[in-house]
Amino acid sequence: MPRYARSEREALADLLQTLGPDAPTLNTGWTTRDLAAHLVLRERRPDAAAGILLPPLHEYAERVRRQLAAHPWGHLIDQVRKPPVWSPISNPLTDEVANTMEFFIHHEDVRRAGRDWQPRDLPAGLQQALWRRATALARMALRRFPAGVLVQAPGYGQRTAGRGGEPVRLVGAPSELVLFLSGRQQAARVQVDGPPGLADRLRGARLGL
Repeated sequence: MPRYARSEREALADLLQTLGPDAPTLNTGWTTRDLAAHLVLRERRPDAAAGILLPPLHEYAERVRRQLAAHPWGHLIDQVRKPPVWSPISNPLTDEVANTMEFFIHHEDVRRAGRDWQPRDLPAGLQQALWRRATALARMALRRFPAGVLVQAPGYGQRTAGRGGEPVRLVGAPSELVLFLSGRQQAARVQVDGPPGLADRLRGARLGL
């Protein structure tokens, strides 16, 4: 069985090691050190990880993340590369489901913040895995968008999302759709067709979970 979560994790850890702790990312205000600390918190600090999604716990999660970010850079990379087997999201039973999209996105957060990047030629199996996640992500990210959005990945499928109304079409490879729907619209290579006002609104919307 392909282990795409593991391969994306290894590639990201290698890139972090190459670039160092102060390189930019697509995450506003975050360097590579901040991103690495986020990943460590997510897998190793379940007491704080809920704050990634729950606003009442966000301040505590940020405090823990900053503490982790102060650790030596080499130690942070080792913790990203080798997750604990007891982690509810990184053990052998859950790793592929919980981490394939997460590590793909954050790998691209680092890659695409640099110069002269190009989309990678990804295996069809990884694209298929990302398409499965993109369909669920589209439903969540576009649930309040005031249009009917047809999300299409040629060769993989299509899904309708949004609140209905005037149609907008979002077309791209699954990997690019995942980036777009997770709030990285400016870095994603997709096609948006529809009324200009709605298309522009979709490109600038606050998407993600």
